Amino acid sequence: MTEVIGVRFKPGGKLYYFNPNGVHVAVGQSVIIETSKGVEFAQCTQSNTMVDEMELVSTLRPMLRIATEADFKTVEQNRKKEKSAYDICQKKIAEHGLDMKLVEVQYSFDGSKVLFFFTSDGRVDFRALVKDLAAIFRTRIELRQIGVRDEAKMMGGLGICGRSYCCSQFLSDFQPVSIKMAKTQNISLNPTKISGACGRLMCCLKYEQDTYEALLKTTPKLESLVKTPDGVGTVNAVQFLTERVKVTLDNDPETPRTYRTSEIEVIRSGKGRRPAGYELPEEGAPARPADSGRRTAQPEHPARAPQPRKPRSGEAAAPQRPAAQSAGEKAPRQQTQPKKKRTQPVKKAAPAPEGQPTPQEGQAAAKRHRPRHHHSRSGAGTPPKQEQGEE
Repeated sequence: MTEVIGVRFKPGGKLYYFNPNGVHVAVGQSVIIETSKGVEFAQCTQSNTMVDEMELVSTLRPMLRIATEADFKTVEQNRKKEKSAYDICQKKIAEHGLDMKLVEVQYSFDGSKVLFFFTSDGRVDFRALVKDLAAIFRTRIELRQIGVRDEAKMMGGLGICGRSYCCSQFLSDFQPVSIKMAKTQNISLNPTKISGACGRLMCCLKYEQDTYEALLKTTPKLESLVKTPDGVGTVNAVQFLTERVKVTLDNDPETPRTYRTSEIEVIRSGKGRRPAGYELPEEGAPARPADSGRRTAQPEHPARAPQPRKPRSGEAAAPQRPAAQSAGEKAPRQQTQPKKKRTQPVKKAAPAPEGQPTPQEGQAAAKRHRPRHHHSRSGAGTPPKQEQGEE
């Protein structure tokens, strides 16, 4: 086990652990700490605590001493230097025409380094600016670009709730916030209402997100079909934190009623088709009681079986088909065998006597001697010329 203390270098900053070297430090006392960047002035926010060595990420650095009156005077002098350095840096930025906004200036406790924090939309070439500032202050200069959320944390202010910014008061790390959180919590998506002074989504949207996600699992969705003590209805409003829902009943749609989530039973979650037995009655038709199962539709009048036709005189009676088993069911067709084609023997023509033409030759000769009709352009036909036979 190792004894540690927790300190912060600025209000709302990240908590760091140091070795107190056996000195008891109370919460709120100022201490002088040795860091990797040099000697720094910090404030104790967690008193002496014993922790397991396995939980320590890196080697603990020692605490030098508890702050004295001389240390407080040094801090006050550094604050005055920061104000003058801020004005000088603003003038140099304007001279170089750089697209950057200066946010804050910090002096190290021993005055060996000056940090300039600024914001910008893109990358800035400030090499010439650093040379001018180093020539003026005669110390180490460091320019650090930060985001808009870090700017709001440094500047501080009051939020729309009337309290100080959470980031400048107690938030040590920024948690990711998405627009989905506002939708889950049924908050208006108006950017002016869900955005903070930094222009990003408010950090407080993250606080209740876990609670809303847990309530979503037990609360019915909008447009869900539910069963209440007064009948079946549809959910049209949900109150997550109070665990109440507003339901529009089928038998009284004009006056919605509010019920607790424990008093209702979900039949259909969300939008969709109503299950069997919960359909809305048609206009002018009496409501039918809800049935648990699905029934098959029966015809109003049973189908009449076809009557057999009476045979005529001299005609054999046709075989009757078997009756259908139930109404609306057709009798099975009887399989008929395909009819076989009858082939008749081809009659051969008798040979014609000698000296006489055959029937085929006679037909060909008749075609050759058939008279032809000639038509004029006017459409009137002219009688064909008769051929004179040989005498």
